[in-house]
Amino acid sequence: MTDQPRPGLLRRLYDWVLGWADTPYGLPALACIAFIESSVFPIPPDVLLIALVLGARRQWARFALAASLASVAGGCFGYFLGAVLWTSVSTFFFGHVPGFTPESFQHVTALYEQFDFWIVFTAGFSPLPYKVITISSGVFGIYFPVFFLASALSRSARFFLLAWLLRCYGQPIRAFIDRYFNLLAIAFVVLLFGGFLVFGTI
Repeated sequence: MTDQPRPGLLRRLYDWVLGWADTPYGLPALACIAFIESSVFPIPPDVLLIALVLGARRQWARFALAASLASVAGGCFGYFLGAVLWTSVSTFFFGHVPGFTPESFQHVTALYEQFDFWIVFTAGFSPLPYKVITISSGVFGIYFPVFFLASALSRSARFFLLAWLLRCYGQPIRAFIDRYFNLLAIAFVVLLFGGFLVFGTI
């Protein structure tokens, strides 16, 4: 009899997150995970949100609201984390990291200034790492009301859409979500951004 290989760290974290769905603390766990995922935690709250909605479909809006509010709050924490930490580590980056110069920093800052809303919105709605954008938004000094608005709209849209689909179609749509939801999210952001560009040139 051979020993089964021990699951990797990410798989163990995934199983730990999913395990909260079978406890009375599923909702507060969802809020906590949504908060910390917005700045440091690697497992997205979608995992637990899906399990909770499938277990209590009538409460889909409650679960989606908790995930949205906590995720935006966590994003704000990530923003201020980036803003505060950057002042203490910027000298090291400019002096010791190859290719990291004041000129390159200004170039990225200009991109954020031009596409600030869309950078945050895309990361908040799509599978791009939202936590990276929340922290870097603070580093590059995105106007906070714009950051907050983009975060609130994108995270709410993602979680409410996900929960609504599960509420309407239940378990049969889970395989579709696992396979195509992130691709559809990216396509939606591209089309939405493209539409604004088209209307902006008319």
